[in-house]
Amino acid sequence: MRLLTDIRQTLGHVAPQALAIAAVAYFAFHAVQGERGLLAYKRLNEELTQTRSLAAEVADQRETWERRVSLLRPESLDPDLLEERARLLLNYLREDEAVIYLPEQNLDNQ
Repeated sequence: MRLLTDIRQTLGHVAPQALAIAAVAYFAFHAVQGERGLLAYKRLNEELTQTRSLAAEVADQRETWERRVSLLRPESLDPDLLEERARLLLNYLREDEAVIYLPEQNLDNQ
């Protein structure tokens, strides 16, 4: 009977400490690995960096296209650009010109 009493007393002293350690371990694990933990925060920051970089790229492309389109507006028509587009669409050449076909270029890089 004395053995059973000693075990209960020991468990009475150890159990709160064990529960406290388990609770701390549980919350520490989820603070690092959880859905909103440190690793998720790091991953989201990387995604944010990539998205900002993509947004900057798209903004540059948009600016390029806006500049090209603004040259075709009636109030600011650029004769050189108009001639270039007309020649391209109508396959128009002068007698002293030659056509050299190149692989199709991506206009996004211009």
